[in-house]
Amino acid sequence: MDRIVQAWVDGWIVSRGAAPPVTEPWGCTIDVGAYGHVTRHVFGATGDDLDETSVRKVAAAVTGAGVWLKAFRDPSVVSGWLDENWWIDPEPGYLMTVPLAAGAAPEVPDGYRLRTWSRGGVTRVLVAAPDGSLAARGQIAPTGATAVADQIETAPEQRRRGLGSVVMRTLQNAAARQGAHTGVLAGTPAGRGLYEALGWEVAALLTSAKHDPRTSL
Repeated sequence: MDRIVQAWVDGWIVSRGAAPPVTEPWGCTIDVGAYGHVTRHVFGATGDDLDETSVRKVAAAVTGAGVWLKAFRDPSVVSGWLDENWWIDPEPGYLMTVPLAAGAAPEVPDGYRLRTWSRGGVTRVLVAAPDGSLAARGQIAPTGATAVADQIETAPEQRRRGLGSVVMRTLQNAAARQGAHTGVLAGTPAGRGLYEALGWEVAALLTSAKHDPRTSL
């Protein structure tokens, strides 16, 4: 398995409290246990190294709803390998990395409250708005030399105020202080600009597909 993909899997299961991955010849299977996200199959190769035959074989064996595929190649390519029973996110995700080094604490805008805490190896960050509502949040799971940032979110009405940067810098500092040297995340097109502004680089494109079999009439 590609080392960055492996690092992402290792941190993601800690972040989400998912089951340990089951190693497969083509990657791994992770039981998540959530409605609409029962299990996910993650392919270990990226880009042109991702094998079409393996993707087709794994996808064809899926029969239940709520099973996801994570394939590190452009959706325009992977979509041609899946049948009509798969919902495919038309926008690519991005597997991204950044070198980690602890720095100064980010400045929080006046009136906002920053809170950080750790449970079960996961560090979480909350930024509350002046009225107490959720402004931004995120979490990071260090697993040795790497750490996976996850569930980064800024409330729509709170965007363009630097809060995403506050969350990310706080998480990166926390992971670096725990000994992680490289940050890893799977980002969306909406988040890519923020991450790149903080030094993150794209390592691979990501296709997300969910098995959603159509009901026969």
